[in-house]
Amino acid sequence: MIAAACLCWAASKPKPLSAYDSEAKALLVRMTLEEKIGQMTQPEQNELKDPADVENYFVGSLFSGGSSDPKEGNSLKSWTDLYDRLQARAQKTRLKIPILYGIDAVHGHNNVLNAVVFPHNIGLGCTRNAKLIEQVQRVTAEEIRATGIQWAFGPCVTVPQDIRWGRTYEGFSEDPKLVRELAGPAVRGFQGRGLDDPLGVLACAKHYIGDGGTVFGSVKTGLDQGDTRVDEATLRRIHLPGYLTAIEAGVGSIMPSYSSWNGVKCSASKRLLTDILKTELGFQGFLISDYNAIDQIAKDYKEAVGISINAGMDMVMVPARYREFFNDLKALVNEGKVPMSRIDDAVLRILRVKFAMGLMDPKRNQLADRGLQKSFGSAEHRAVARQAVRESLVLLKNEGKALPLSKKAVRLHIAGKNADDIGNQCGGWTIDWQGKSGEVTIGGTTILTAIKNTVSKDTKVTFSKDGSGAAGATVGVVVIGEKPYAEMQGDRADLALAPEDLTAVKTMKAAGIPVVVVLVSGRPMILGEVLGQANAVVAAWLPGTEGQGVADVLFGDYQPTGKLSFTWPRSVGQATAAPQFAYGYGLRY
Repeated sequence: MIAAACLCWAASKPKPLSAYDSEAKALLVRMTLEEKIGQMTQPEQNELKDPADVENYFVGSLFSGGSSDPKEGNSLKSWTDLYDRLQARAQKTRLKIPILYGIDAVHGHNNVLNAVVFPHNIGLGCTRNAKLIEQVQRVTAEEIRATGIQWAFGPCVTVPQDIRWGRTYEGFSEDPKLVRELAGPAVRGFQGRGLDDPLGVLACAKHYIGDGGTVFGSVKTGLDQGDTRVDEATLRRIHLPGYLTAIEAGVGSIMPSYSSWNGVKCSASKRLLTDILKTELGFQGFLISDYNAIDQIAKDYKEAVGISINAGMDMVMVPARYREFFNDLKALVNEGKVPMSRIDDAVLRILRVKFAMGLMDPKRNQLADRGLQKSFGSAEHRAVARQAVRESLVLLKNEGKALPLSKKAVRLHIAGKNADDIGNQCGGWTIDWQGKSGEVTIGGTTILTAIKNTVSKDTKVTFSKDGSGAAGATVGVVVIGEKPYAEMQGDRADLALAPEDLTAVKTMKAAGIPVVVVLVSGRPMILGEVLGQANAVVAAWLPGTEGQGVADVLFGDYQPTGKLSFTWPRSVGQATAAPQFAYGYGLRY
């Protein structure tokens, strides 16, 4: 049903947000300065000094960062109750303007237990399947809406140029052409038939602009939040294309990047935010800053606020300093340092989106539609994720027809730290901001379990993390790669495989049996000696909860069809000179 419903409006041109200006302006003229600044203020829900601050500061938006969870835990009910509780507070304000609630749903509704967790974007990029990516975000939007939340901080349309960056997996590709092709369908998937679709959510293209082009060493951690040092023509050619198609698809919000362009923070650049995005490209939605990004603009907080708002920032993500932000911005307006026209423009943009979404419709209940919860984490939703996993896998090597595996093999010996670990399989942004190893969520299938589900009743499946005990097995499968990480903590100067991974492959090889290596990682890794030791190598990226999709390809129920969306280097720093595997590479059986 979702598949059929999702594509019928794909070609229709979205209604311009300015079509809602008459209603938005009628509300705007009734608002006090305090009510306007409230619409521009976005605290983090767990940082509220007092829940009554929602009405006292006329808060227009709230959000949950990567680990900003309900106190009661991460269940579907806890999340829905949290949303309803906070949304009800907005009804106590004079104008009763509903809250827009934002969340990082970057590969499914990944903060909630039992949600379907999809492959991260790096894997989706390898599918080259725009229709599937639209469908993935339709399912994600429906699961977000089941908790009441109506705004996803996605899609990420970054174009990573250095895979040492810890957010590489959030990008579809290193190639701006592919990002351009996939950004529009991702936005349409999130936003549905239009912003007023009760099964859709507001999308947010991010991180504008050049977040994936920072120079290694331009920050202490390496790359994240660093400086992109290119001329404007290069910036536009590499980093702008995803925004062009996102805007064409009607994206209602865009998040400027933490990073800088030639030494100027993107969140402080009038050239980027106003001249290019709003004036030249005609973006009619609103800009939302990243988490505490304002703090990085100037040492003096009030000065930083003024710089960013005057540059074109419309709503500011201020997790804990929201009272200070509110008072500083009010003072800046009263001192004439931020013109009232800039405040009115920002609030008009926010209200346009709220009217377009149906948030201002008195006939619509803004509390969660709990009827949607019956399909949350459902078999139908998981089937979409399983297809995405299958189509994302890239077969890098297949010597002597080691793959596909036979379901009737006498014994399969499975090894490696990522064979039976749902947390490692999902990666970062899964329940926790950085993700974590082990039983991070429920409802998923590890690769080991998927293999056991697939073989005949007569096939024996044995397992050891370190590869021992493989002697006498028909084939060995070693599932290795990275452990979870996200922004800031994911930057790495070295992309070599961990010693435990090398040992597991070596031990398996020593048993004298054919060895299949499955690599679970957020970026290409330096394969080194493993490439020579393995008979077959599959790049599985960060597949998410549906490990059965990996087994579908390993056993030949489906062909491997994925093509690399990043160049696979032979060694770090050598990038594209003589790659191990070229961009677009991928074998079939």
